[in-house]
Amino acid sequence: MGQPKVTVLHGPNLNLLGVRQPDVYGYETLDDVNNALAETAEKQGWDISCFQSNHEGELIDAIHAARLDGTLAIIINPAAYTHTSVAILDALNAFEGRVIEVHISNVHKRESFRHHSYVSQRADGVIAGLGTEGYQAALNAIIKSCV
Repeated sequence: MGQPKVTVLHGPNLNLLGVRQPDVYGYETLDDVNNALAETAEKQGWDISCFQSNHEGELIDAIHAARLDGTLAIIINPAAYTHTSVAILDALNAFEGRVIEVHISNVHKRESFRHHSYVSQRADGVIAGLGTEGYQAALNAIIKSCV
């Protein structure tokens, strides 16, 4: 058996990290986030795959692929799909590994429609409001719990 594998999924508009509402989401780019995660994963002997899409179906396809490729855990920031996508919830319910939901901002301090998450119904853990460090916290938790 090869290295343990984690998949990181970034939802819509996260490709604009660093330029979109930096007062809310910070100045780090998505490449910065993914590179830091890759560095941590490599040091811990994990294989990591990072994927961003603005399209719900592509995120669902990535979850389906993770079911079949030996992925032990998914870190997902579904972004706006958090509050709307039963389809992403259904796909995650078919995934047998760990799932950690990440939000860069504290969604509970924002508009009321952001307070509900379909994904949280499946997630083993939820991290919100730690900025991009939430991704690292999620990865560290997965590495500790999946060995």
